[in-house]
Amino acid sequence: PIATGTDTGGSIRQPAAFCGLTGIKPSYGRVSRYGMIAYASSLDQAGPMGKTAEDCALLLTAMSSHDPRDSTSLADSGEDYGRYLTQPWQAGNGNSAKPLEGLRIGLPKEFFAEGLANDVAQSVNESARRLETLGATLVEVSLPKTKLSIPVYYVLAPAEASSNLSRFDGVRYGHRANEYRDLADMYKKSRTEGFGAEVRRRILIGTYVLSHGYYDAYYLQAQKIRRIIAADFQAAFEKCDVILGPVAPDVAWRLGEKSKDPVQMYLEDIYTLSTNLAGLPAMSVPCGFNENNLPIGMQLIGNYFSEARLLQVAHQYQQASDWHLRIASEVA
Repeated sequence: PIATGTDTGGSIRQPAAFCGLTGIKPSYGRVSRYGMIAYASSLDQAGPMGKTAEDCALLLTAMSSHDPRDSTSLADSGEDYGRYLTQPWQAGNGNSAKPLEGLRIGLPKEFFAEGLANDVAQSVNESARRLETLGATLVEVSLPKTKLSIPVYYVLAPAEASSNLSRFDGVRYGHRANEYRDLADMYKKSRTEGFGAEVRRRILIGTYVLSHGYYDAYYLQAQKIRRIIAADFQAAFEKCDVILGPVAPDVAWRLGEKSKDPVQMYLEDIYTLSTNLAGLPAMSVPCGFNENNLPIGMQLIGNYFSEARLLQVAHQYQQASDWHLRIASEVA
């Protein structure tokens, strides 16, 4: 079984991690956004989810191609994202027991700091050691500005959403209220009824940061920090080939549990937002369960256009583990 999703700040990887699935967010522009309802155009990216890395490779190969209807779509020569799955990391390596020999995996110290649940940290660290037994070398790297990902994302994404979603006014697109006094009242009621509370909150934030007097202070500053976050990743990739960390600080929470505390809910995205801001490929791979039998996912992050290599690492890990085959029992 396979499915598609869209990832603006982690919405392929986090659901995949919470459900025990494998999911990959490709490099920005790899997959056409045509037909999607745009939320944040510079961050949105479509990608596949499935039980295995092999599933994701098959679907990504079918999804990825140049689309003239999407101005951000990259030229694509028909890449086969599964071409490395069964190959050793280093061409010519005949040691089948260590297929990842030569691979350098970076562990960002910022991803294993305060706020990460113990069972998630334990599962991700055990997965790192499993990859080490397959021949990989673990190295410490630093991503010092990733802590700014949440404030930067929640300035830029709502700003773009405010613009993109303005078309849903009940006249041209979207829901129209049944009863209203005049045109202004129709706009207000249609958008209030058509958008959920969280979407309305983000539209208001975006409209605020784009307004006169705040654009320079918030939006432009966030764009500058976004470039610094991307530069942090490039510095890290000088020391490693793939970055490993958690997908989320904790496992899935109960429906509605954090809806009254938006900040607490936003903090769950701390490990996924930075790759969207940088436009990098990243994927979630099942790596364990917590004490309540809820799935845990590890995140693999690659440099631009390294999806085939990420899928290769994930596939080799899944050949040496069975977390992706287990199903979480229902929790009362």
